[in-house]
Amino acid sequence: MPSQAFDIDALDFSKGGGRVTVVAQDATTGVVLMVAQADRRALERTVTTGEMHYTSRTRGLWHKGATSGHVQRVVRLVADCDGDAVLAHVTPLGPACHTNAPSCFAAPDPDAIAVLGRTIESRARAASPTSRPSYTRRLLADRNLRTKKLGEEMSELIVACADGDAERAANEAADVVYHVLVALHAAGSAWSAVQSILATRAKGGGDGRAPAECGP
Repeated sequence: MPSQAFDIDALDFSKGGGRVTVVAQDATTGVVLMVAQADRRALERTVTTGEMHYTSRTRGLWHKGATSGHVQRVVRLVADCDGDAVLAHVTPLGPACHTNAPSCFAAPDPDAIAVLGRTIESRARAASPTSRPSYTRRLLADRNLRTKKLGEEMSELIVACADGDAERAANEAADVVYHVLVALHAAGSAWSAVQSILATRAKGGGDGRAPAECGP
């Protein structure tokens, strides 16, 4: 189900002959997956089931992924300012395109941090008493190890920056980001929460720091 109420009655179906344009976007990576049409019935089914439904000129109402299993789970639906288009933030369970490509467009490389976050979530779910746990699962299971490694990686980044070694600093920063994502997951948070905080601060005219830390 969408994370917040979506008012279908606020849409203007008359402009499109009873339909509105729907743009499906990966809620995690931001990649645009596909563009389709939907009438009122399709959107009502989308809201009711929590999975994307569209309207085709040839097939009529169709449930995305009903045959292939590549459904699109709804995270949020947002209408545009004119009410004749909908942006659907979704979690795709497989390719969006009929060519079996992830997107119907020549999409840019996905957000590496978002992909890494998904990998960490996958590792966290892949618990097996018979197999040796992955490094990620070891970190998630051991708070002391997790905080120790985060501190070590931060120290290595500081040294690389102090030495003015750009390549090493970038590599150490990547290690820090990984350990930060693991720590966030263990704390019940995620990178999306960090992005929301930064976006809020940016709207206030800040430079990314907390208000109390902001100065000239």
